[in-house]
Amino acid sequence: MALLEGCKHEVELTVPLLTIADETDKAIEKIRAKVQLPGFRPGKVPASLIRQRFHSEIRQDVMEAAIPKVFHEYATAEKLQVVSQPNVVDMKWEGNEPMWFKAQFEVAPEFELEDNYRGLTVPYAQPTVEDAAIEERLATLQQQKAEFVNVDPRAAESGDHVLVELESLSGATQSINEKEVALELGAEVTLPAFNENVTGMEPGDEKQMEIVYPEDYGAEHLAGKTVNFRVKLTTIRRKEMPELNDDFAQDLGDFKTLDELRAAIKRSMLSEKERQAQGVSREKLLDGLVGLYNFPIPEVFIERQAESSLEQRLRGLAEQGIDPRKLNLDWAKLRESQAPQATKDVRASLLLERIGEREAIHATSEEVDAEVNRIARQEREAVASVRRRLEKEGAIGRISGHIRTEKILAFLFEQATKVAPEPEVAAIEAPAES
Repeated sequence: MALLEGCKHEVELTVPLLTIADETDKAIEKIRAKVQLPGFRPGKVPASLIRQRFHSEIRQDVMEAAIPKVFHEYATAEKLQVVSQPNVVDMKWEGNEPMWFKAQFEVAPEFELEDNYRGLTVPYAQPTVEDAAIEERLATLQQQKAEFVNVDPRAAESGDHVLVELESLSGATQSINEKEVALELGAEVTLPAFNENVTGMEPGDEKQMEIVYPEDYGAEHLAGKTVNFRVKLTTIRRKEMPELNDDFAQDLGDFKTLDELRAAIKRSMLSEKERQAQGVSREKLLDGLVGLYNFPIPEVFIERQAESSLEQRLRGLAEQGIDPRKLNLDWAKLRESQAPQATKDVRASLLLERIGEREAIHATSEEVDAEVNRIARQEREAVASVRRRLEKEGAIGRISGHIRTEKILAFLFEQATKVAPEPEVAAIEAPAES
């Protein structure tokens, strides 16, 4: 066996005559079972006639069966961890001689894991939550719990919350006839034409008005359109905010006091900020870990990872309503551009796998069950039904692998030496010379 480069090897092997004879007999029997020739009953065609009539097909079948078999026996005997299909680059098989072939293949990389994965230096600052942020979150909850109370008929004013009937008269690509549309007069989210025309109207009043929708308006069928509407004001409402007190906290959940609610909000916000900060630090931690090792990576691993990353990007485009097939993309260059990141991802994955083995880090059945339950709650389906689907899709193994990877990263982060991140320095442009 010769090492060509990286993880790629080349070997010359011989298929013994006995193996060739055995595979030839199998090929003949396979053809005999399906061939129909005049003068012979099904399955009774003589082997000599099959050899004569189907020589090329028999030869191809023998090569396709014998080469992988002999290669597998060789790899097993040599205890090779082969990760790619053997690529036959040369072969010779003449007459009644043994078959000779030369094959190239890749094996899993060999590397020695050192103890340098413990105590990696990583920038990290413990996040904090300011009181102002907590009060802002409280105000958002207060807005969500607000109630709208009808007011006695009067002229609508800026700041009122009103209900109107809308009927499109012209300009719309599809007819609009809405019986209850809510508007907040004077709000930035309300189109200026509505603010101007509805202000001053009283319940029961009707008016025709022209509404110009901006080009970037959210509803595509209205974006950039000028629509004439018949508008009828039906109701004026006042927004009543609940008082921030212990009763408000109790209405939101298992809280006895407003201070308990504030504490829960702080914990939630801190947890989210820690998750984000640790996510950034973990990426830098992985960069540091990968930078310590430079073992070769099988090309087949890089190609699979690059293809997987590309598929994820294309799925992302499809979810945005973009058909990748209609884009003028250079697929060869796109795949090539994925290679550097794919190499890093594969090396990181191999290192994390080895660290997990050494530290005996695994996903428990309880952790996998908890994730399946979370998915079931999110999709509002029965747990048993979701589990059956995930098992059928082969996703349980991926869930377990993801949990294990997260636990390994958490372990490395816990073992890491945290240092203060370098302050971000804003670029300052030099004044132009006069």
